[in-house]
Amino acid sequence: MSGDFDRERGRSLSGVAAERVDMRLNGTGAPAGPLAPGGPGTFASTPAEKTAAANTIETELEPNTKTATEHADEATNTAVKGFEGWDTAPGLKKVADTWDKHVKVLMGRLGSEKSALRGASGLFVRNDIGLGDQFRPIGSQSKLNGL
Repeated sequence: MSGDFDRERGRSLSGVAAERVDMRLNGTGAPAGPLAPGGPGTFASTPAEKTAAANTIETELEPNTKTATEHADEATNTAVKGFEGWDTAPGLKKVADTWDKHVKVLMGRLGSEKSALRGASGLFVRNDIGLGDQFRPIGSQSKLNGL
Protein backbone atom coordinates (compact mmCIF):
# COMPACT_ATOMS: atom_id res chain seq x y z
CA MET A 1 0.00 0.00 0.00
CA SER A 2 2.79 2.40 0.94
CA GLY A 3 4.59 1.67 -2.33
CA ASP A 4 1.50 2.67 -4.35
CA PHE A 5 1.27 5.96 -2.48
CA ASP A 6 4.96 6.71 -3.01
CA ARG A 7 4.75 5.94 -6.75
CA GLU A 8 1.64 8.12 -7.16
CA ARG A 9 3.23 10.95 -5.16
CA GLY A 10 6.36 10.68 -7.32
CA ARG A 11 4.31 10.93 -10.51
CA SER A 12 2.41 13.90 -9.11
CA LEU A 13 5.60 15.72 -8.12
CA SER A 14 7.21 15.06 -11.47
CA GLY A 15 4.13 16.58 -13.13
CA VAL A 16 4.51 19.70 -11.00
CA ALA A 17 8.18 19.94 -11.91
CA ALA A 18 7.30 19.59 -15.60
CA GLU A 19 4.73 22.38 -15.28
CA ARG A 20 7.31 24.65 -13.71
CA VAL A 21 9.75 23.96 -16.54
CA ASP A 22 7.03 24.65 -19.11
CA MET A 23 6.18 27.96 -17.47
CA ARG A 24 9.81 29.02 -17.42
CA LEU A 25 10.33 27.96 -21.03
CA ASN A 26 7.29 29.94 -22.10
CA GLY A 27 8.62 33.04 -20.33
CA THR A 28 11.54 35.27 -21.09
CA GLY A 29 14.12 32.89 -19.71
CA ALA A 30 15.13 35.41 -17.06
CA PRO A 31 16.24 33.94 -13.74
CA ALA A 32 13.68 33.87 -10.96
CA GLY A 33 13.82 36.50 -8.27
CA PRO A 34 13.55 40.25 -8.08
CA LEU A 35 15.46 42.26 -10.65
CA ALA A 36 16.03 45.95 -11.01
CA PRO A 37 14.01 47.60 -13.77
CA GLY A 38 15.86 47.26 -17.02
CA GLY A 39 17.02 43.71 -16.41
CA PRO A 40 20.02 42.13 -14.80
CA GLY A 41 23.03 44.17 -13.94
CA THR A 42 24.38 46.05 -11.02
CA PHE A 43 21.80 47.75 -8.86
CA ALA A 44 24.13 50.12 -7.09
CA SER A 45 25.47 53.26 -8.65
CA THR A 46 27.58 56.09 -7.39
CA PRO A 47 26.25 59.59 -6.76
CA ALA A 48 28.27 60.72 -9.79
CA GLU A 49 26.55 58.10 -11.99
CA LYS A 50 23.14 59.19 -10.72
CA THR A 51 24.00 62.83 -11.45
CA ALA A 52 25.27 61.90 -14.91
CA ALA A 53 22.07 59.98 -15.66
CA ALA A 54 19.93 62.91 -14.46
CA ASN A 55 21.99 65.29 -16.58
CA THR A 56 21.53 63.04 -19.63
CA ILE A 57 17.79 63.12 -19.12
CA GLU A 58 17.87 66.91 -18.78
CA THR A 59 20.29 67.76 -21.59
CA GLU A 60 19.50 65.03 -24.13
CA LEU A 61 16.33 63.03 -23.60
CA GLU A 62 13.94 65.82 -22.62
CA PRO A 63 15.01 68.33 -25.29
CA ASN A 64 15.31 65.69 -28.03
CA THR A 65 11.89 64.27 -27.15
CA LYS A 66 10.39 67.76 -27.25
CA THR A 67 12.04 68.48 -30.63
CA ALA A 68 10.87 65.19 -32.10
CA THR A 69 7.36 65.81 -30.81
CA GLU A 70 7.23 69.28 -32.33
CA HIS A 71 8.45 67.90 -35.65
CA ALA A 72 5.83 65.13 -35.58
CA ASP A 73 3.12 67.65 -34.66
CA GLU A 74 4.06 69.91 -37.59
CA ALA A 75 4.05 67.01 -40.04
CA THR A 76 0.73 65.70 -38.72
CA ASN A 77 -0.90 69.15 -38.81
CA THR A 78 0.24 69.53 -42.42
CA ALA A 79 -1.24 66.13 -43.26
CA VAL A 80 -4.52 67.01 -41.50
CA LYS A 81 -4.76 70.17 -43.62
CA GLY A 82 -3.93 68.20 -46.75
CA PHE A 83 -6.71 65.71 -46.07
CA GLU A 84 -9.26 68.33 -45.07
CA GLY A 85 -12.72 67.27 -46.22
CA TRP A 86 -11.79 63.60 -46.15
CA ASP A 87 -12.51 61.14 -43.34
CA THR A 88 -8.75 60.77 -42.93
CA ALA A 89 -8.34 64.27 -41.43
CA PRO A 90 -10.35 63.63 -38.23
CA GLY A 91 -8.61 60.26 -37.87
CA LEU A 92 -5.19 61.89 -38.09
CA LYS A 93 -6.29 64.55 -35.62
CA LYS A 94 -7.39 61.86 -33.16
CA VAL A 95 -4.08 60.04 -33.55
CA ALA A 96 -2.21 63.32 -33.00
CA ASP A 97 -4.18 64.02 -29.82
CA THR A 98 -3.48 60.52 -28.50
CA TRP A 99 0.20 60.94 -29.41
CA ASP A 100 0.36 64.24 -27.51
CA LYS A 101 -1.11 62.58 -24.41
CA HIS A 102 1.52 59.83 -24.58
CA VAL A 103 4.29 62.37 -25.00
CA LYS A 104 3.01 64.31 -21.99
CA VAL A 105 3.12 61.11 -19.90
CA LEU A 106 6.63 60.34 -21.19
CA MET A 107 7.89 63.84 -20.37
CA GLY A 108 6.40 63.56 -16.89
CA ARG A 109 8.10 60.20 -16.40
CA LEU A 110 11.44 61.58 -17.57
CA GLY A 111 11.07 64.50 -15.16
CA SER A 112 10.21 62.26 -12.23
CA GLU A 113 13.10 59.88 -13.01
CA LYS A 114 15.46 62.86 -13.19
CA SER A 115 14.22 64.13 -9.82
CA ALA A 116 14.46 60.68 -8.28
CA LEU A 117 18.05 60.26 -9.50
CA ARG A 118 19.02 63.62 -8.09
CA GLY A 119 17.21 63.01 -4.82
CA ALA A 120 18.45 59.45 -4.25
CA SER A 121 22.00 60.43 -3.40
CA GLY A 122 20.81 62.96 -0.86
CA LEU A 123 18.49 60.41 0.72
CA PHE A 124 21.31 57.88 1.08
CA VAL A 125 23.65 60.47 2.59
CA ARG A 126 20.98 61.66 5.05
CA ASN A 127 20.21 58.04 5.93
CA ASP A 128 23.90 57.32 6.57
CA ILE A 129 24.24 60.41 8.75
CA GLY A 130 21.10 59.47 10.68
CA LEU A 131 22.34 55.94 11.30
CA GLY A 132 25.71 57.30 12.36
CA ASP A 133 23.97 59.61 14.82
CA GLN A 134 22.03 56.65 16.23
CA PHE A 135 25.20 54.58 16.76
CA ARG A 136 27.31 57.42 18.10
CA PRO A 137 25.91 57.17 21.67
CA ILE A 138 26.70 53.44 21.69
CA GLY A 139 30.33 54.15 20.79
CA SER A 140 30.54 56.89 23.42
CA GLN A 141 29.09 54.58 26.07
CA SER A 142 31.65 51.88 25.18
CA LYS A 143 34.51 54.36 25.64
CA LEU A 144 33.12 55.38 29.04
CA ASN A 145 32.96 51.74 30.13
CA GLY A 146 36.56 51.16 29.03
CA LEU A 147 35.67 48.82 26.20
